[in-house]
Amino acid sequence: MPTPPHESDSSQRIATFDEFWLFYVREHSRPATRAWHFVGTTLALGLLGWAIAQRQWWLLAAVPLAGYGLAWFSHFAIQGNRPATFRYPLWSLRADGRMWLLMLTGRMGQEVRRLGIGD
Repeated sequence: MPTPPHESDSSQRIATFDEFWLFYVREHSRPATRAWHFVGTTLALGLLGWAIAQRQWWLLAAVPLAGYGLAWFSHFAIQGNRPATFRYPLWSLRADGRMWLLMLTGRMGQEVRRLGIGD
């Protein structure tokens, strides 16, 4: 697997999702960062489901606030980096979902180790 560029290298763009995934996991190397993401994504999904089930469309505005607010907090306060969402919004959303599913099934730690990233 090729080494993706680091966020600070603005001359290179990541070309594939596999490259992005490695970059993404590096940017989420601390377990506390991943935990805040998991809580935020879970809350966002819950709000989305509740808004649809109750037809409370105004709650849809809270969905990205819940998901991104907690995730971005973890980047600035815990991880000490800039969220990948700022540069790669769609791949970040896809990777958030992948990480959430891996965490839900208890396999994210294994994935971090598989990629050779400190856990």
